[in-house]
Amino acid sequence: MLNKLAASELVLNDDGSVYHLNLLPEDIAEKIILVGDPDRVAKVSAYFDTVEIRKNKREFYTHTGTLRGERITVMSTGIGTENIDIVMNELDALVNIDLKNKEFKTEHSALQLFRMGTCGSVNPEVQVDNMLVTQNVVGLDGLMHFYQDYAFENEFSKNFMEKFPYPKIKPMLYFSDWAAELGDLYKDAKYHGNTATFPGFYAPQGRQLRLKAVDDQFLEKLDDLGVTNFEMETSAIYALSKLLGHKAITVNNVIANRRRGEFSADHYNSEKKLITWVLDRIIH
Repeated sequence: MLNKLAASELVLNDDGSVYHLNLLPEDIAEKIILVGDPDRVAKVSAYFDTVEIRKNKREFYTHTGTLRGERITVMSTGIGTENIDIVMNELDALVNIDLKNKEFKTEHSALQLFRMGTCGSVNPEVQVDNMLVTQNVVGLDGLMHFYQDYAFENEFSKNFMEKFPYPKIKPMLYFSDWAAELGDLYKDAKYHGNTATFPGFYAPQGRQLRLKAVDDQFLEKLDDLGVTNFEMETSAIYALSKLLGHKAITVNNVIANRRRGEFSADHYNSEKKLITWVLDRIIH
């Protein structure tokens, strides 16, 4: 690989910021909270003691400030692993590429990435309005098959691949797991589990409006394969973090149990609980 990047490979804005995130290296902290919803960024930064950076472009909103004397960033990713592909590569470029010269830095910098989200559960025993930390994740979106040198296997992935009953979907699967060294921050979460990341909200999550899903028992079969919950971003965050040398962990507040047909009675209070719970643990 050449050290010098072409302008078409590392696209920058006129001010030298990375193209989609609209950020310069000094705009982010080492600890970054990733949320999906742009509206949630301000809800998180409202708890900061100071906010020095407020930038946005498209669905990517970023606030950086301080909390209890430590610098911290919160950023929205939008929905889906295709957006995570942008976020992860551009965050890495901010710390590991000399943007002015478009050259790789000789010393690697590792970010700590904390996804803060919501999810649904496929396990009937998981109660809503509780925190669930992702230890293992399976991606059903196929993203990592576009990257060279990505390989991951553990007991969860081997069991899942062996028993997964959908041959047309199976080639898209890939796996990853959490940065265990960050796990202690969330050791008091009610649940630790295995997450499925889906490439859509309707048929991939077993919903059927006018179009039929491949199997109306899809969620039940995922439960049988050891999946605890599902969402739309974590597989790409975990897998790309491993390839790029960053540390990542996801905590979701369970707002729905699809097997029991339950939804959080107070979604806004659940969101507030999630924000304060996460902030209190990553910055003491």
